Amino acid sequence: MPALTRAITRACGSFAAGHLGPLTQVIPFELVDAVLAETGRTERRVRRLPSRVALYLVLAMALFEKAPISGVFSVLSAGLRAPAVSEKALRDARRRIGPEPVKALFDVLAGPIAQPHTPGTRYRRWRTVAFDGCSSTKIPDTPDNRAVYGRAPVRHGHAGYPMLMLMTLAETGTRALAAAVFGPSGTGEIAYAEKLLAHLDASMLLLADRGFDAAGFLAKAAGTGAHLLVRATANRRPPVLAHLPDGSYLTLIGTLRMRVIEAEVTVTATDGSTHTGTYRLITTLLEHRSDPAPTLLALYHERWETETAFLAIRHTLLDGRVLRSRDPAGLAQEMWGILTVYQALRTLMCEAAETIPGTDPDRMSFTLALHTARTHTILADLGNPTDRPGPIGHAVLAHPNPARRPRHSTRKLKSPGQRYTYKDPTRPTHSTTITGITLTIHPPTITPPPAPPPGQPGQPGRAPEKNHVLNLLRQTPYQPRRIPEIAAALGISGRKHTNNLGVRINRWAHQGLLTKTAPGTYTIKKQPLTDHQNP
Repeated sequence: MPALTRAITRACGSFAAGHLGPLTQVIPFELVDAVLAETGRTERRVRRLPSRVALYLVLAMALFEKAPISGVFSVLSAGLRAPAVSEKALRDARRRIGPEPVKALFDVLAGPIAQPHTPGTRYRRWRTVAFDGCSSTKIPDTPDNRAVYGRAPVRHGHAGYPMLMLMTLAETGTRALAAAVFGPSGTGEIAYAEKLLAHLDASMLLLADRGFDAAGFLAKAAGTGAHLLVRATANRRPPVLAHLPDGSYLTLIGTLRMRVIEAEVTVTATDGSTHTGTYRLITTLLEHRSDPAPTLLALYHERWETETAFLAIRHTLLDGRVLRSRDPAGLAQEMWGILTVYQALRTLMCEAAETIPGTDPDRMSFTLALHTARTHTILADLGNPTDRPGPIGHAVLAHPNPARRPRHSTRKLKSPGQRYTYKDPTRPTHSTTITGITLTIHPPTITPPPAPPPGQPGQPGRAPEKNHVLNLLRQTPYQPRRIPEIAAALGISGRKHTNNLGVRINRWAHQGLLTKTAPGTYTIKKQPLTDHQNP
């Protein structure tokens, strides 16, 4: 019988168990030692569990979520015949280093990872990134955790576990994390997203859903230099500044000049069913020639890459389990460890895809990459430094996912705290392949003023006042004006008369003569050019 032998590259002595298998190529010993020194967590004397081993232990807990902490250490030392260590010593080692070095390690690894030529990661010259939040990560229900994270409300009472909100800025295509922040789920998504705005720059195009269309947030995001493509809520009524040939129009949201695309998207599935959704996108890409409306509508679909990233973290890496730490400091350390391991896996997957030109990184299987990382960590196989991306890269390249296919299904309730408890009856119950997609751009409609009934010229005194208001607003088109300003400009005084004027102006807005941009604030609607006015 043949005897198989292999060489293991490892650290010496008490540092031997400090590794993460092939992921050590992305998180080498020198980097771990550097972040420990920077955060002041290096041990003062050599212990059986040095700080480097404790940090790798925290990262390995993310790889082996189902194993207890003693079982995780046994995995790290299985191929090295290292001595056993008590569970209390392992817990003490975690507390000794705290969450700071793990967060510093994530900050080093976080960021876009795709090269300019990598498919699916750019639109024209901009790198596409997306904001989104996930509030379904459960944490242990302990008094310390409840004091910081509260309890997640549901439709009837409260959920069994507190929930943690994770907000990420992800690179579409690779699904790598450019930045992340987390905290109590009761805090709004925009509050967390504002903490990540510093990671945007002029080389990026930000995609975001309807939760991020607030005027103040859009102004702050545009102030970073990044371009925006955001889905707006249906109840927003932006003023029309100019019509564009592709059916979109220019508008003003707050102080930010933007472009609006209103469209219906109809999909036809293999079973013959159809489903139509209405989309209103707002963007800082104002030029319709270089950025036509159908192209931007198709590009917005890339925002769903963040949902796939959350699927990989919440259900593949964690397997839907409750986090293990019973105090806020331990939770922070555990979450930064999970995000660090996730980013390291995405880095090797992207590098593997880039070794074959034209390969889209989203065809690399995260599940297979995770399984390979676990297997080689047990074997203490750190891989050959000259063979990057190593065994993980070889595994995902050997068995790539099939090319993405368009499909849809009804929304499913996966968490008791989820707000989307309904099902769309027009969508199929199970995932169904889409055979056709139809885009219909809807230009803004302008309702002409209603004609007076025959023989009823209107009440005396009202028509001249209407004309005065319209002429006043035409003097400063596109500039919203409040009711008190209009009343003062027309010489109307007194609270009663001002309120009566506001009621009439609101009625004229409903008739289509004016546009209501905010409570008690109006602007003139831009009238389309007639044939004899067109050049």
